[in-house]
Amino acid sequence: MRIFGINSTINFQRRPTKDEEVDLKAAVNKAYDIMGTEERAVITHGSCFPALGRDTYIGSPYGKSAREYVKFLNLYGFNAMQLGPGGELQKGNVSPYNSSAFAKNRLFIDLEELTTDKYDHILSKETFNKVTRMPVTGKDYDMTDFAEAENTYNIALKESYKTFLQKLHKNNPKAIKLNNEFNNFLKLQNSRLNDEGIFKILSKYYGTDDFRQWGEDEKLISEYKNGNNDAINRYHKIEYENLFEIEQYKFEQFIATKQIKENKEWRDKLGFKYINDLLVGCSKMDEWRYRDAFLKDWEMGARENNSPSQRWHIPVIDPKKIMLGDELNIGGKFLKEKIDFALEFSENIRVDHVMGLIEPYLMAKHPDDSEFQTKHKNNDIEMYISQLKDENGNEYDFYWDYPKLIERIILPSFKEHGITKDLPMWEDICSYPDRFKMVYNQLELPRISFLDWEKAEDAVKNNPNGWFILGNHDTIPAMNYLQRKDGKGQEYTKTQGAWNPLYLAGYLHQNENRADERNAYCEKIANNDRELVFAKFSELMTTPKFQISFDDMLGITDAIYNIPGSSREDNWKERIPSDFLDRYYENLSSENPTALNIPELLKTALQAKMDMSPDRDELYEKYQPIIDKLDHYANILKEPD
Repeated sequence: MRIFGINSTINFQRRPTKDEEVDLKAAVNKAYDIMGTEERAVITHGSCFPALGRDTYIGSPYGKSAREYVKFLNLYGFNAMQLGPGGELQKGNVSPYNSSAFAKNRLFIDLEELTTDKYDHILSKETFNKVTRMPVTGKDYDMTDFAEAENTYNIALKESYKTFLQKLHKNNPKAIKLNNEFNNFLKLQNSRLNDEGIFKILSKYYGTDDFRQWGEDEKLISEYKNGNNDAINRYHKIEYENLFEIEQYKFEQFIATKQIKENKEWRDKLGFKYINDLLVGCSKMDEWRYRDAFLKDWEMGARENNSPSQRWHIPVIDPKKIMLGDELNIGGKFLKEKIDFALEFSENIRVDHVMGLIEPYLMAKHPDDSEFQTKHKNNDIEMYISQLKDENGNEYDFYWDYPKLIERIILPSFKEHGITKDLPMWEDICSYPDRFKMVYNQLELPRISFLDWEKAEDAVKNNPNGWFILGNHDTIPAMNYLQRKDGKGQEYTKTQGAWNPLYLAGYLHQNENRADERNAYCEKIANNDRELVFAKFSELMTTPKFQISFDDMLGITDAIYNIPGSSREDNWKERIPSDFLDRYYENLSSENPTALNIPELLKTALQAKMDMSPDRDELYEKYQPIIDKLDHYANILKEPD
């Protein structure tokens, strides 16, 4: 695989020196301050992070490698990372959007830390080296190997917990200190972790985490919490007979949480935010634990008008279980707990599929997928929740608990974490039924503006508090946009007004004194597809809050992280290579770079913003040194070593 203009034998590049980095970072951040660009985030899901040193077959947003990646992005003015959901993955399903809303992903634990004095070497170097590999280099991207990662962590964490217990038994001071932290963690989390540990034992026993195939144990947790004596005895019998495994699971969750907390403390000093992803669904483990909160015969999907609707296999909170008078019922408690866990160590949040919190699309569990028709929808087996009737023919959500859900639970919960409604990324990509539009507009929630199809000048005016993106984790790399074809084999991106070179050149050069620059710029982007894409990124940088994908930042063009609605084997596996810094700077110094030269793009954006001001002459005079510095560093990044 190769990036345009890069080959595997040339490894020369000019990158900023340590002294230059300080000046570069200051210039970039000053430019963003002048423009009023508040939030600049890169989309990187947890498994996509690079390795540094030995590789555990999967990335982590919390280890030492993550710190190096964050420092790289922070150097170029980014102050946030848009993560994917970070929960424990379901058995046989690597999608983070089916992961646990509560249990941390143990595959994100930095195993190398466990070999250090900090953890009293509870994992031996010998085992660590045996179950890990040297990182992959010389490729534009790496791929997560979830099966090998699972095997690696099974071996390493079992040894770590066993060694911890041995050292604790010998009254080792560091083991005692770690155990004190562990016990403090359990004071808050033990009940949940015990339930999850029981689930994992049963999942292993039955060979599936689909609890509906567990016979009487399907309802074990519900009966246990309702005080059924047989269920209580069964629960504690499982607990007693599998104590080591359950306690190891709790220890793994403690270590994962400890490292996440320490990562946040480090990021707080750097001023770098993590934006967590409040997934609309949850794992089978969560569903089992909150079994009585969900509709029994329905699950969530997405309506498609001209093709079969997407079946997501996501449980739907029963509207009758959201509130109990003015108090939270079990469904409301589930949602509140999800929010609190999502924001426990993150500074902001992306609300996944907002429609699922207002007007979820229901798909019956029982029919075969072939019964979900392309155009002629069978409203007996798929419908919006507002169309669902009770046994008397009345609207099931009679008191409109779903339309009130955001105002009653979500926004107050956000407020508890210091987040106002204008800060999150509200993922509003959906079919826009009437009730959804009504509630969304009444609450005046921001939306996502896709500069893939919108002009910034219109989008910012219509969506002043929203987020602006060009590409995301569900799209092909933006550098390939101009190669997209419609059903007739015709390229269609350039036909969109948002990609018109005349518009982009005019938007980015509104000062008549720069007419010659504008004309030359227009000719350049009209005749060079790469430059046209770069122009779109400069346009994006003029918006108040924007996100880009790691693919686009690093110039990776030959991979796709996820294709929505598909069962493609490589979905969710793309990963940043361990030598990403070398490859980034090699890319920028090549003849046909595809990576983003941030100083160069930012210079164009800064001048565009100043052009828009009636005080443009004063601004140019005042900030010409910043423009010059951006130009200086843009040229440095183009130089070979």
